[in-house]
Amino acid sequence: MSALVQVQDLVKTFGQGEAATHVLRGLSLTLQAGEMAALLGPSGSGKSTLLTILGTLMKPTSGSHVMLGQDLVAADDTALTTFRNLHIGFVFQFHNLLPDFTALENVVFPTAVREGRETPAARARGRELLTRMGLGARIDFPSANLSGGQKQRVAVARALMNRPELVLADEPTGNLDRASAMQVMELIAEINRDEGTTFLISTHDEKIAASCRRQIVVGDGVVTG
Repeated sequence: MSALVQVQDLVKTFGQGEAATHVLRGLSLTLQAGEMAALLGPSGSGKSTLLTILGTLMKPTSGSHVMLGQDLVAADDTALTTFRNLHIGFVFQFHNLLPDFTALENVVFPTAVREGRETPAARARGRELLTRMGLGARIDFPSANLSGGQKQRVAVARALMNRPELVLADEPTGNLDRASAMQVMELIAEINRDEGTTFLISTHDEKIAASCRRQIVVGDGVVTG
């Protein structure tokens, strides 16, 4: 495997002076292409801030962030938006689906934003992903009519729509029952194995963490294990 993401000495501070909150304190981390890693640590340890920076949604106060050989700290907002749409997928604890859209429309949305319209190729890719997620019979259902587990599987399909090299998942099974959670993780593992997509999954669930091949522990703003 080769390095996909490298961050070095990441610092993130919110506020100034006596009101400053130091969230990341010189964190360094390398993710190899094709990894499936769990991100662990107590609340307030910096996990969500790290994911936000890795997803190019926020820049660090200092430090380096390189992905696919590109310096993402130096990149401007327009370049980051393009990079994010092409190379990074997101899955959140709250699926963030558009309730009036069908499952397929939600999945195709990232490509429609990039292309300015829904294309036949995008719809075909969306149908393929939803079928793979076991939702072939729910493709045209409004997302509001889906169960929690089904919505999260739609969210995983949406994250994979543009064939990103990296998928960042923030507590993706936090609102699911055990059976639905493990089903989602089995699908993620399958995609990781078959397509080589790199996953970094933030979780408090020991069973979810154990299903990943690598566990990365964050504490007090640095990697501790």
